[in-house]
Amino acid sequence: MAGYGLPAEYHLSTVLENDLTSEGYNFEVINGSVSGSTSANGLNRAEWSLSDSDISLIILCLGANDMLRGINPEETKKNLEKIIQIANKKKIKIILAGMVAPKSYGNIYKKKFDNVYVILSKKHNIPLIPFLLKDVALKPDLNLNDGIHPNKRGTKIISNIIKNKILENL
Repeated sequence: MAGYGLPAEYHLSTVLENDLTSEGYNFEVINGSVSGSTSANGLNRAEWSLSDSDISLIILCLGANDMLRGINPEETKKNLEKIIQIANKKKIKIILAGMVAPKSYGNIYKKKFDNVYVILSKKHNIPLIPFLLKDVALKPDLNLNDGIHPNKRGTKIISNIIKNKILENL
C-alpha cells in the first residue's frame, strides 16, 4: 500500500481518494504505510499513526511482509489484534484487508496464515476483504517487474475493491 516503485500519483492512497471523489464523496485518504513493514512495525507505529482525532476509518492491510518472511501467523495475529484494539479504543472504524499465503511454506502455514484475517474479522465484527490482491496477484500485466508489487493498473483494481468495501460500510 506504500506505493513501492510507483510515482506518487499512482500510490493507492491517491488513486483511492480520486476514485471516492469521482463518486461524489469527500474523503481525505492518508497513506500511513511504510514500504516493507511487517505487522510488528505497524504495531510500533499504531498509537502514533492513529493519534489524529480526524481519523474515522483505517484500512488495515498488514501481514504480507510477515508471510513473505515466514513469520509465525500467531505473531501476525497478535500484532493485528493489538492494532485493532488501539483503533477501537480511539473509536476508529476498521476494514481489514486480508492476504493469503502461497504453499511454499507448506499447507499448515498457509492454513494458519490465511485464517488470521477471518478469525480477527469475526472476533471483532469488522468488515473483511478476504484477499486484497485477489484480482492482481500473479498477473504480470498488473504488477511491476518484481512480480509482487502492483503497477498503476493493478493499483486501480485494488482501489476499486477498497472503495466498494468502504461504500458498503458507510
